[in-house]
Amino acid sequence: MTTDVTPFRIAVPDSALRDLRRRLEATRWPDAETVDDWSQGPTLAYMQELCTYWQHHYDWRATEARLNALPQYRTTIDGLDVHFLQVRSPHPDAMPLLLTHGWPSSVVEYLDLIELLIDPPDPADAFHVICPSLPGHGFSGKPAHTGWSVGRTASAWATLMARLGYTRYGTHGGDWGSWISAALGSTDPDHLAGIHLTMPLAQAPEKEVELDARDRAAMARMTSFGQNRSGYAAIQSTQPQALGYGLSDSPSGQLGWILDRFWSWADHDGDLEKAVSRDRLLDTVMVYWLTGTATSSARLFWESFGKEPMNPTSVPTGCSVFPKDAWLPRAWARERFRDLRHWRDLDSGGHFPALEKPAVLADELRTFFRLVR
Repeated sequence: MTTDVTPFRIAVPDSALRDLRRRLEATRWPDAETVDDWSQGPTLAYMQELCTYWQHHYDWRATEARLNALPQYRTTIDGLDVHFLQVRSPHPDAMPLLLTHGWPSSVVEYLDLIELLIDPPDPADAFHVICPSLPGHGFSGKPAHTGWSVGRTASAWATLMARLGYTRYGTHGGDWGSWISAALGSTDPDHLAGIHLTMPLAQAPEKEVELDARDRAAMARMTSFGQNRSGYAAIQSTQPQALGYGLSDSPSGQLGWILDRFWSWADHDGDLEKAVSRDRLLDTVMVYWLTGTATSSARLFWESFGKEPMNPTSVPTGCSVFPKDAWLPRAWARERFRDLRHWRDLDSGGHFPALEKPAVLADELRTFFRLVR
């Protein structure tokens, strides 16, 4: 077993980009939706517009260069190659902060945020940032066997931080990153200074708790999600392999599957690109397409969705909840997170705050971690 940490650089061959353009040119389109909204999924007109832009104007090389301008590494943990960014602050006393992305996302989601965190106006707020790619996502390895669940990933992250020499660190995440960051509260509590979440998760308490108006609204949103918007999760948690054949073969298919989540979860008034630019959206899709991780990333749902315990933790916790992502009652969160030191309901933003509102998220991280430094 090796504990080596080796530098990594992204180098997508030109042939892969030519193949992408060829496939986009040959897209076989479905018939148009029979409604005048997105209730059946992305509209044909917008999909065709985006694919035309993707084929003729989008520049992957710019994003590749931006990633390669940051220190990237790979190391083997529990038999799996883990890719990560490690961007040190110029301030030596900065706090190590582990950022974990979710699905459908990648380390690209955090690029703007990293710049804000490493060198803030007040050096006391600085962070050294460690940002890994989830197993089966992006430039990490694809598990060849079952077992890579949220819990196992949290254990791998604890190993990663120890391997890098960090004995006290903070953690942040949204989506799967929230699951994993919260799991670290019971996996590695002795080394965690604090947990920050944008999508806090907790089970219904065994005892009856009082719900205020905000909590009741969150419960209604949770019910709506379960009834109307969780089809993607049902498919990925039961049939990831069946889904993967189409997404791995068709770039328009991969785009449509991810675009549907951005439309549903970002905070916008019918114009998605006001929340997330088309280039950043296509960056996200490209990471999945170029690495062929549509299937391996979906398997995290198969491994974990509805199966992972939500253990309580006494590690200090902060929650910054954006309105398009607000569905957990605070009363439930208090039962799981026994030292809930910060909770703020923001007035705008959605499921991808590092893309939608990076400055707001950076300020929230600074605010919370000032309480535990």
